[in-house]
Amino acid sequence: MCILCGELVINVHWTDQKNHDREYGNIVVAGESQRDRVRDRLRRVSFVNRILSFYGLDLRDWGGSKYILSDKKGSSKVVNDLGDMWQEAQKLTDNRLDPLDPGLLSHLRV
Repeated sequence: MCILCGELVINVHWTDQKNHDREYGNIVVAGESQRDRVRDRLRRVSFVNRILSFYGLDLRDWGGSKYILSDKKGSSKVVNDLGDMWQEAQKLTDNRLDPLDPGLLSHLRV
């Protein structure tokens, strides 16, 4: 398999599992339930961006299989899933991301 095809075939991350399991159980099938899966991914990206905006970061979906995490200085990082994204976000900001930070909580209330 070439590297391009390898990038397009994904392992199902637990955040995408609901749509996958409904049709296929434990079988990994690329491309099926695409519309529902992409819609759910974009909702998660929108939600995560509310948090990341507090830290000056932005997350974008990349082809329905990976994400691109960027800061305002022009640095970007490709991440496989949302679990990897938090570690890379901390590296880009050089700060510890604290979900109980009073500033973040205030930012999210707006």
